[in-house]
Amino acid sequence: MDVVYTHVCGLDVHKKNVVACVITPETKEIRTFSTMTDDLILLVDWIKSNGCTHVAMESTASFWKPIYNLLELEDIQTLVVNAKNIKNVPGRKTDVKDAEWIANLLRHGLLQGSFIPNRD
Repeated sequence: MDVVYTHVCGLDVHKKNVVACVITPETKEIRTFSTMTDDLILLVDWIKSNGCTHVAMESTASFWKPIYNLLELEDIQTLVVNAKNIKNVPGRKTDVKDAEWIANLLRHGLLQGSFIPNRD
């Protein structure tokens, strides 16, 4: 399968933490961050330091919104995807596997973002 985006990050977002998987040609790294503001800023800094151009995350309740807002400020292409569209694979039961799965789907251009209304 062709790689569409070389520097991607998949996020599995929860109420108290975010599991992030960065995949680049050089590395694959997984980290967990708290959802406190300082930690979300560290998450975005880590994503930028890895040269990620695209990020995808599940649209879990409204927990994705602060992360989306921070990434939007950094001009990083961000997709919020419906969890129903990416969860239909048996055997994926951990947050780490979910984050990695999201990153791989994004890397190969297989995700479509949800509609996010303009706030203007």
